[in-house]
Order: sequence, then C-alpha cells, then structure tokens
Amino acid sequence: MKLKPLADRVIVKLVEAEETTKGGIILAGAAKEKPEVAEVLAVGPGGMVDGKEVVMTVKVGDKVITSKYAGTQVKLDGEEVTIVRQNDILAIVE
Repeated sequence: MKLKPLADRVIVKLVEAEETTKGGIILAGAAKEKPEVAEVLAVGPGGMVDGKEVVMTVKVGDKVITSKYAGTQVKLDGEEVTIVRQNDILAIVE
C-alpha cells in the first residue's frame, strides 16, 4: 500500500532512539524516551488550505522535529508512520 498526502500533509517516520547514553550505558526499554526526530517519507502538494496559500518547505528525506502529540499514526506495510500537517513540524534538522 502507498500513501499520498493531500494539501499540507506530510508523512513522517520516527527515527529510532539511541540505545546507549554518551557514557556508554545501555538503556532498558522503559528508560528510552520517545524519539523526537522523524524522517519525511512523502509531502503533499500544498496549495489553498483554509483560505490561505500554503507552500511546502519540507521535502522527502528531510529530518524534522514534530510536535510531540501531533498527527495521526497509521500502520503501513507493518511500519508505523505519522501523518502531520506542515505547521506541526517545528524544525528541520541539518
């Protein structure tokens, strides 16, 4: 199955959290924080959204930081992805 986002929607996949700390300590499953960085898998075309022109500023392959509780989670071919609006993306990681 393939998803094609509409309007100002972006499909992202969360990047796995580090399993060791900088000091080399291995973290247990419960101690890991939810990852904040996601990779953009697909980008909608933009256009008129709620009466305003939206120009898409992210592109496929970008690493981004999204709002923690933003978007809708969907299972796609066994992988969990999130569909968010572009305005729920806080920053592009360079």
